[in-house]
Amino acid sequence: MTEKETVSPTIELSGFRDIDSSSREVIRANVERHVRKLSVHTKNMQNLHITLKTLHQREKSEIYDIHARLKDDGKFYVSHTTDRNLFAAIDTALEKLTHELD
Repeated sequence: MTEKETVSPTIELSGFRDIDSSSREVIRANVERHVRKLSVHTKNMQNLHITLKTLHQREKSEIYDIHARLKDDGKFYVSHTTDRNLFAAIDTALEKLTHELD
């Protein structure tokens, strides 16, 4: 489940293999939008790695655990969030990184 998917040279997604392709496209676009926001606050963004774990996997009641790790100019910034909505969880994790960089 930890299969890495490289979205761009600086963005890696892990654990998204079981997510359907249309949702992955939405996630990619959303992550790229957040990366543009993050790049304003970073000195030298080297890598953004987002890991998905599905907790309590039952039909229509999954809980998504998102870990985001940003490497900027040699420093690491980490955020974590859990939500029933995958898109909201990713947004929250990436917004936490943005606030941490402010």
